[in-house]
Amino acid sequence: MAETILIRQEASAKGTERTLAILEYLGRFRAGKSSSEIARALSIPVNSVGRITETMHKRGWLYRREDDRRYVLTNRVADLTRPQINDKSLVVSAWDSLKKLRDITGETTQLLVMVEGKMMVLEQCESDQPIKVSGRIGLRVPCYSCAPGKSILASLPPDEFETYLNKVNLKRFTASTLATRSQLNDDLQKIRSRGYALDLAEGLEGIHCVSAVILDDYHYPVAAITVIA
Repeated sequence: MAETILIRQEASAKGTERTLAILEYLGRFRAGKSSSEIARALSIPVNSVGRITETMHKRGWLYRREDDRRYVLTNRVADLTRPQINDKSLVVSAWDSLKKLRDITGETTQLLVMVEGKMMVLEQCESDQPIKVSGRIGLRVPCYSCAPGKSILASLPPDEFETYLNKVNLKRFTASTLATRSQLNDDLQKIRSRGYALDLAEGLEGIHCVSAVILDDYHYPVAAITVIA
């Protein structure tokens, strides 16, 4: 009996390990991968991959494209990690403000959070204009080259900001990118003084943003709201 239980536990652990490996692997490929491609890359039997991906598909973790049968990650992982305010989802709490700001400006508005040193789009309220700028939910961009990211950085405790600087590679994306520590620090000081951040084509040519940070009850930055055009 004990031996049977041990075998079952080992099989369960192996299945869990394979499931996590598949999640991590698919997270690196936006276009998705087929069962056979996953099996080859991770050295997992095709039958096992098929069972795992089918279960994940049924439970909403994966989307299966009909044209080429590739599996793509859904936003379920992002849903689990979304911060809350007063027991309400941050998205729910911010939606009315996103919509009102969109209606006032006529431009797309977004809600973003900092995840692993980058800003991730949690939600957006798209502009009704025929020509507009919008992003993809779950999209991640460098903090230092976008207004919402800089509004977060300007509000971080000094030790956390220093940790961020020591890890990030300040790469230049456009002629306007703040690609040195001194440039970034100077801009963050301006943000602290005026209360909002600007992105003047620092991440993408022709794309400008204005953003303000959202603080919790302890004045810690939990998210940022931005207008993008």
